[in-house]
Amino acid sequence: MLTNHLDFRLEPKLRELYEEHKKRSEKIDWGYHEFLPWDKAQDFRRVPWDPSQVTLPPAVVTAVETALLTEVNLPWFTSHLDQTFKGSLSVIKDFVHTWTAEEDQHSSLLETYLLITRNADPKRIHQLQKQTIEGGWSPNFHTPFETMVYTSLQELATMVFYNNVAKVAGKHDPELETLLRRLAKDEILHYAFYRDVIKYHLQLEPNYCYYLGYVIQNFQMPGTVMPDFEDRMSIIAKEANYGPLEYFDQVLDVIVDYWEIEKLRPIAPEAEKARLDILKYHARLKRVRDRFYGTKRS
Repeated sequence: MLTNHLDFRLEPKLRELYEEHKKRSEKIDWGYHEFLPWDKAQDFRRVPWDPSQVTLPPAVVTAVETALLTEVNLPWFTSHLDQTFKGSLSVIKDFVHTWTAEEDQHSSLLETYLLITRNADPKRIHQLQKQTIEGGWSPNFHTPFETMVYTSLQELATMVFYNNVAKVAGKHDPELETLLRRLAKDEILHYAFYRDVIKYHLQLEPNYCYYLGYVIQNFQMPGTVMPDFEDRMSIIAKEANYGPLEYFDQVLDVIVDYWEIEKLRPIAPEAEKARLDILKYHARLKRVRDRFYGTKRS
């Protein structure tokens, strides 16, 4: 019989994961005030904002804004996780509380950076944040296991996004590069926890494959509720180092390999079908990637 609940037999092992996460995060505990160029700050009442004050290329500004609008929806993400894991493993609920505390600084850091450096219109930033939060966030899956699959992909994708944008941003502002890489460190720790929770479940019961398929093949970042999301992602893909190709190479390919989906042998026919569907989906995207790079080289 297929189940989409987390397995209580794994709670001791997951508790070890959580304790290890806390040890690692304590070593890199930080306050966002440490990463901001406060010497650049000016009073907006005395010196009103003007577009001429922007120092970053438009694509980099778009990338930072997009990250901010993703992070600002933390209340909705937390609410979804809290509801999803009601009655589930206590260690998962404990981790969600820690995750929330660690994520809480991200939007503040990004917003304050944009305001201090005057790389965004403060009134526009306020309106964008308001629209995004009003839009909420409600995924089309609601089970504990599927949610853990989603958060694994989402945290890895966010980490890759920050590191990739940092490479471009560093040419224009080394402080921004440092800031983005600091955020990526949080995301990699969060990803490692979620990723290993799924790995342990698949090792214990390969039939969990059934619940991997839908999330992997329909994955979208939670930022889809923000204004102009598709336009933003198109700009970032072209000019800020994160798009479908990077998603395949640095997110999907990584997670399919780590979970060893090719080697799993579920007994339930529907679980095996889901496993094969994931591999077909992965192979299809790989062909698209290879065709693109082949065209580019020629």
